[in-house]
Amino acid sequence: MNPKTIIAQINEMTAKLQQLQHTDGSWRLCFETGPMTDAYMILLLRSLQRTGDETVIRKLANRIISLQEENGAWKLFYDQPEGDLEATVEAYYALLYSGYFSKEDSRIQKAKQYILNRGGLTQVKTMLTQAFLAITGQSPWPDMLKVPVEFMLAPSWFIFNIFDLSGHARVHLVPIMIMANANYSLRTESTPDLSDLYVGEKLPFESHPSWIHAIHRLLEAAPFLHAPLHEAAVDKAKMFMLDRIEPDGTLLTYSTATILMVYALTSLGYKNESPLLNKAISSLSTLLCVSDHKAHLQVSTSTIWDTAMISIALQQSGVSSREPIIQRSAEYLLSRQQTRFGDWALRCPDTPPGGWGFSNINTLYPDIDDSTAALRAITPYTLTLPEYKQAWHNGLRWVLAMQNDDGGWSAFERESPERMAHLFAFEHAEDIILDRSTVDLTARTLLFLGKEVGQSVARLPVQKAAQWIIRQQEMNGSWFGRWGICYIHGSSAAVTGLLAVGIPQHHPAIERAVRWILSIQNEDGGWGESCYSDIRRHYVALNSSTPSQTAWALDLLIDTHDRPTVQIERGVQRLIELLHISDWRFTYPTGSGLPGSVYVNYHSGNFVWPLLTFSKYLRKYGSLIN
Repeated sequence: MNPKTIIAQINEMTAKLQQLQHTDGSWRLCFETGPMTDAYMILLLRSLQRTGDETVIRKLANRIISLQEENGAWKLFYDQPEGDLEATVEAYYALLYSGYFSKEDSRIQKAKQYILNRGGLTQVKTMLTQAFLAITGQSPWPDMLKVPVEFMLAPSWFIFNIFDLSGHARVHLVPIMIMANANYSLRTESTPDLSDLYVGEKLPFESHPSWIHAIHRLLEAAPFLHAPLHEAAVDKAKMFMLDRIEPDGTLLTYSTATILMVYALTSLGYKNESPLLNKAISSLSTLLCVSDHKAHLQVSTSTIWDTAMISIALQQSGVSSREPIIQRSAEYLLSRQQTRFGDWALRCPDTPPGGWGFSNINTLYPDIDDSTAALRAITPYTLTLPEYKQAWHNGLRWVLAMQNDDGGWSAFERESPERMAHLFAFEHAEDIILDRSTVDLTARTLLFLGKEVGQSVARLPVQKAAQWIIRQQEMNGSWFGRWGICYIHGSSAAVTGLLAVGIPQHHPAIERAVRWILSIQNEDGGWGESCYSDIRRHYVALNSSTPSQTAWALDLLIDTHDRPTVQIERGVQRLIELLHISDWRFTYPTGSGLPGSVYVNYHSGNFVWPLLTFSKYLRKYGSLIN
């Protein structure tokens, strides 16, 4: 590979990123998912009968209809051949409710037929789809979502404790609990009638375990306790939401949780003119990615992640920390370090704040991946600027304190007891309600500790983390990555992280991973993995190559080869080609949000990962090929 070709590609991407940087130093690129959030926003605005939102509703509807397939369905990812039932139900419902499409529209009729052919509404299995159908009066509340609100009063040792759930599960489940326990629904004169989407008997959804019924019967058997307990529990649930509202008005920065909170507060008597509701709804507009004719509601913004990772990638590719583009991004990141105690402190009570969150509006919900990314980005300034040095040490202390007992790191909090892991029967429940250690985050933490902190496996916590990663390796040599798709992502992170802390290149686990990644290289020289890997929990080939997955695979290979190989050369060539192909491969979602429900196209991804790969290639092999 001619180094000049790679340098030209780096320069082209760097110039584009300079144009995209905002004046405050951040990069605000879209965190793009399927039609789910767009649909929920339309449902909210229409059911509250707000005025002044017509342009937003029209643009949301335009995006939704633009994603419909020929068979009438909507997909979560390109290679989902027949579409996705839940995505189609949500899109169909929102388009009707928008008022810009009627049941007589041919596209709507095709969507209806698809839903009926898949068994109708009774076959809907995801928690949020079931919840929104119940909230808007299209079905009774499913038993599984009627978790007694009285559990909000449960002590920490009880089998159901709300803080045993992951943070993102908590802020979605609590407003659902408030509404489900009250059998709340909100219908208007313009609410579409979806009763014709039920097949056979009009049961709400498939049956669920009866433990929730049993708890309700127990509470109802003692009415003298039930009434005062219920009132206190509802009040505590309401305060739980209010205490976690970010300064901009969102509930822990999630659009989905914020929409649920607005509905829950409406069920408690809050009116449209309420300042709290107005602020929450207005905050949702700041999460929109808007073009001339379309709008997409992000689950949250990805500003901290995008800014930190782009800064790292630019620095790795040769942009000096003295350059304004890097200085501005560092100043921005410094301003976003969190100083408030969030729920993470419940299991780390003696640790001061110091982490960073994913979103620019996040002040309460730091996470490991964004914290280590921000720390890596500001490292050059810690030698000369005291404020950066102090921030860096505060962040490092927070990251180290969040290590789990098993040696790994979770995304948001130290791992909780898994007492509730089997209490919920909705699809992929464990991935939603638990925040376990993950290979990808643990490995990227090791990458930071090895490269920027100078730690190695000689240090016991690092050794424990490395050993935990090695134990997670699959029989075929790969590792599963929770937050990216999927085995390519996890394997690349694992190998680069292990090597960074001193695991030798010829360790059996590393060699197995190299053999595996080489075995799945595509004929075109690149790599590609399907989102089905995330659903089926084994590697599923995409049969095409994507930029980010090709970059991940190359990172692994470059780190484990002292000289460029034929496979590496072909991969680099293909990566350059992929960056100039504007089709579905460029936008294929390689980020995982909720398995089976939410897959992410990071608009920053096709900058960050290729830049890191190109710069690594030049640093390691440049002198050999000049």
